[in-house]
Amino acid sequence: MDAQAESSSRARSTKHEAEDGLMGSPNPRTVKTRRRCICLSVTAVILALGLLFLILGLTVFKAKRPVTTVNSVALDDLDFSLDIARFRVLLNVTLDVDMSIYNPNRVGFKYSNGTASLRYRGTDVGVIPVPAGKIGSRDTRSMNLTLTLMADRLLSNSALYSDAISGTLPFQAYVRIPGKARIIFSIHVVTYTTCDVEVDLGNRTISKQDCNYKAKL
Repeated sequence: MDAQAESSSRARSTKHEAEDGLMGSPNPRTVKTRRRCICLSVTAVILALGLLFLILGLTVFKAKRPVTTVNSVALDDLDFSLDIARFRVLLNVTLDVDMSIYNPNRVGFKYSNGTASLRYRGTDVGVIPVPAGKIGSRDTRSMNLTLTLMADRLLSNSALYSDAISGTLPFQAYVRIPGKARIIFSIHVVTYTTCDVEVDLGNRTISKQDCNYKAKL
């Protein structure tokens, strides 16, 4: 009986040791399956987030062009005289351009230094800088630009005398402002504003104004 009991005890002990060994050493297949499930779950989360950002970027946070509007172009100063004997025109002109830029994006729009030019028949006759700034989300920034004619740049233009005789001078106000909006990544935008105006020398007023706007992403 003692030998049989001892044999039975040894058998039970061996069984427990085997079970403990199985519990302490997980099945390699089980470990591999778990790792695969974790990798698939992480990949699915990354793909879902990427898809979410893509949808938001194409809908809610889609980059939109800033909207530029010229509210008015006014003649601030005009000094004009005509020397018929010498075929000379003495002229000083200052234009006030009141404009605004609307940012339709849900993030701020930063613009760097730009330029505003006064042109006469394709030639820059007055240039001023437009300081850098920022326009908040769905906000509007007003700008008042003063463009003054540099008379010496008109001396070599042969069309000036004939335009002065006709009583009307054609000018163009041109404004270029580069900037960017940071959404998921930076979107670079350049806005262009062109206003063709005619100055009536007799009435000393602006007789015609036609403005066009363009923005490039």
